[in-house]
Amino acid sequence: MSPLPEVMENAVPAAPAGWLAHAVGKRKEAIARVFLRSGSGKIWVNGRPAEEYFRAFAFTQDYLNRHLLSPFYITGTLGRYDVRAKIEGGGATGQLEALRLGIARALVSLVPEFKKPLKDAGLLTRDAREVERKKYGHRKARKKEQYSKR
Repeated sequence: MSPLPEVMENAVPAAPAGWLAHAVGKRKEAIARVFLRSGSGKIWVNGRPAEEYFRAFAFTQDYLNRHLLSPFYITGTLGRYDVRAKIEGGGATGQLEALRLGIARALVSLVPEFKKPLKDAGLLTRDAREVERKKYGHRKARKKEQYSKR
């Protein structure tokens, strides 16, 4: 039997050169791999600015600022870190919330003191709700056929 390799194949990769922290956020079917580095507060998603990427989903700028930037507001680091993210799967809200969780986790990996305020705000908790499967004999996951007495 061979000894275990030093790096497991499923391990989270280290941040690329120049990037300080790496974290993964998940929500529903969406997965966001997030990289953080010191910078001016730019957020890039799949090679495009976040505003442009999420504009396709018809999110308003106010909604994006309230949800996407909330980890930075809570920790007082707005405009101090650049974010690069790769998002796959899911829909608009799932992707946005996966990105928010990834940013919060990356901030905690950089500065462990951020854990308490982010946890108190509920930003470090993964929302585990998933779509319920459809059952046979039902129209949807829970909706049944209409009952007829006669």
